[in-house]
Amino acid sequence: MDTSLSTASNIATDAFPINGTDYIEFYVGNAKQSAIYYQAAFGYRLVAYKGPETGSRDLVSYVLQQGKIRLVLTAALSPDHEVAKHVAKHGDGVKTLALWVDNAVESYNIALQRGAESAFEPITVEDDNGVIKMAGIKTYGTTVHTIVERSAYSGAFMPGYEARESVYPVDEVGLKYVDHCVGNVELGDMNKWVKFYQDVLGFKLLITFDDKDISTKYTALMSKVVSNGNGYIKFPINEPAKGLKKSQIEEYLDFYHGAGVQHIAVATDNIIETVTKLRNKGVDFLYVPEVYYETVLDRVGEIEEDLEELKKLNILIDRDEEGYLLQIFTKPVQDRPTVFYEIIQRKGAQSFGKGNFKALFEAIEREQALRGTL
Repeated sequence: MDTSLSTASNIATDAFPINGTDYIEFYVGNAKQSAIYYQAAFGYRLVAYKGPETGSRDLVSYVLQQGKIRLVLTAALSPDHEVAKHVAKHGDGVKTLALWVDNAVESYNIALQRGAESAFEPITVEDDNGVIKMAGIKTYGTTVHTIVERSAYSGAFMPGYEARESVYPVDEVGLKYVDHCVGNVELGDMNKWVKFYQDVLGFKLLITFDDKDISTKYTALMSKVVSNGNGYIKFPINEPAKGLKKSQIEEYLDFYHGAGVQHIAVATDNIIETVTKLRNKGVDFLYVPEVYYETVLDRVGEIEEDLEELKKLNILIDRDEEGYLLQIFTKPVQDRPTVFYEIIQRKGAQSFGKGNFKALFEAIEREQALRGTL
């Protein structure tokens, strides 16, 4: 089966309006040090904090922001706290993909009526800056969608946090917003979770990739992409496929000990400038051999950027019916080979770089071989 777009599923209607990604929360072993890493390496600014000084006796959280991207880094102050147990099992990783909505209670109730499992019931938190309402539903693995209503709040993040500014001299790198978030699930679970997003949230099936689209000599995977109506939320869901050796999805599942968020794609308006800054700050990227660039323009056609500059930075190129895109992938950003980032610039293209899959996955396999897990 070739890559295919779904037509029947496009009649799906959002269960409730989603305005975008509100925040992404990581559970980490050391939030203070993680916050410095994201400020120093990725150019995020510290905007809010909670901890013992603000009345939080068991958790510490640092809120970082760049453009419309908001990261929350949370660590436990006790080894028997659920956050500490989560990190002990999974390593540093994404716990929450928060969705920004107009009415949190109504959205939560609709999700439950359509088959969602509750992560936590609606709560209201308030301070002098206003009110935020939230509720949570479960998705793959231990990942949670927190549904956030913040129209009546004007503070730095939410009640319980105090505004903070970076002491570290932050140099932003041009990251604008979350383009998509990719989940890895166990073999046989991809369709289950695609159906969850269709049935519960009313998402449409955007595109399907099978093991012929995403494969190398040794490994393969399958993927389906779901999206809400306005396209602000896009969730590719991956599962492993049979191959001669252990795929990147299997490696992720082994090290993360279950399903979870594999990578976060963040958009920029100038990928050359952004990647140059990131490389200068020490961010490690996957390497694609120079031979990739010998024929890439035969495949993608004319582009505005200087190919030599893209080659120097190891940025990949792909094209669809609506334009082209530029993308590059970091190596994992924690000790376990789990979560990594994609930097993407869309020049009209709405796809996900199918033409780069083989080169990308061979690059990942080279890293797997170095780790002894291929």
